[in-house]
Amino acid sequence: MKIIWSDFASETLSEIYQYYKEKASPTIAQKIKAEIFTATRQLKKHPSSGQIELNLEELNEEHRYLVKGNYKIIYKKIPEGMLITDVFDTRQDPININDENRNPGR
Repeated sequence: MKIIWSDFASETLSEIYQYYKEKASPTIAQKIKAEIFTATRQLKKHPSSGQIELNLEELNEEHRYLVKGNYKIIYKKIPEGMLITDVFDTRQDPININDENRNPGR
């Protein structure tokens, strides 16, 4: 099973990295980024291991999520593998996950 990152998820992860690089340190930023990448590896063997993302049910695309630290790693199955669609900071209001202005490409 191949893990594929959407442009939006990649950009969000880059923003997370830059934030922690500036506010904490490059070492902490790299650690958080690596932990998020590592968490996605389980999807290769266990693609349904995450819980269903109820805030995205209306899309009928069977989005699921994994949690790593303060982040939900949101993904769905596509013919090519598992598509990471978002890395969502759980400290936000959960309704923001559906905000079309935040993620118009979903």
